[in-house]
Amino acid sequence: MARTLIRKNPSNFKTLALHVEASADGLSYQGVGMPQNFSQTLQRRKAIQLPDTERFVVELANLGVSVRLTLNWQGRDYWVLVRQRRQDRGDVVLKLISGYVPAHELNLPLLTAIQEVAEECLLETPEGWLGGRFNDTWLPTPYSAALHYREAPPFVLSPQSGAARPVQCANLTLMERPRAYVHLPTASLQLIYDLRLQVPREARPLSLFHVDERLEGNQLVARLDRKRPDLYLMPLQDGQPLPELYTVKKDQLQPASTRGLWLAESFARQEGWVVREERVRWKDWLKQQGLAESPRKPAGHLQRFSEKARALLQRARASVHKK
Repeated sequence: MARTLIRKNPSNFKTLALHVEASADGLSYQGVGMPQNFSQTLQRRKAIQLPDTERFVVELANLGVSVRLTLNWQGRDYWVLVRQRRQDRGDVVLKLISGYVPAHELNLPLLTAIQEVAEECLLETPEGWLGGRFNDTWLPTPYSAALHYREAPPFVLSPQSGAARPVQCANLTLMERPRAYVHLPTASLQLIYDLRLQVPREARPLSLFHVDERLEGNQLVARLDRKRPDLYLMPLQDGQPLPELYTVKKDQLQPASTRGLWLAESFARQEGWVVREERVRWKDWLKQQGLAESPRKPAGHLQRFSEKARALLQRARASVHKK
């Protein structure tokens, strides 16, 4: 049974619409208008069109932030993806860790990004849940009222190389150079930070879980469901993804099914500053990356033996019926 970790009042969240200007050299944004709550933000997230994907001036519903998180664990690198049922879009996708940027953090979306890691990516050991640190900044422990966090050692977040084109909030260039795109179906500006998470060697055995907030009535509720960890690892080889997905339980990688899988729009093609798709099929994304899914492993000796025995039994039964 899922365990409730926290409840929030969604009306406490406030953000701002954005004025965005883009050119071939960079993109800048700033908040405009009156603060809006979560419901008002969702109402503004309606599809728009832009005739030029490189140069435009537009007003958008909100700023969103995501983290392309590379987990270093047991000597290998993995991208971290999380499963989300998107109530506003009526679908289920695997996506990057992400969230909405509140009004008071529009000029520092990196802070929102590392807080989202603390809220959505939970690392459990037998001694308790791991806290985290970004450079010299300790991440919050959002569920400390319900979960026991270890005092040490923490996991460590660090920035990786950023995007080539700069993004500015007003006249301030954003740190760590996030990738930016305007998502046309939701009229939102999305930033993606490239971060690395190092798990301490002492944190064993390790299990990984995703916790996400869902709007239930007039509350945002976060629950932990051990039967559905909803946090997936995509292995990397020389920095490039492999066409495989896993969950982790007690230090063991467990293959995850990719049948009928969709990825969020951050995996879709970007044209200039624009992404047009709502989502992309796993198989289509693999083709775009020049990847092919791993073939099914051949049956083991025991399975082949049981299949032969079953075939012999069927023949024997058929022979009896003929007699």
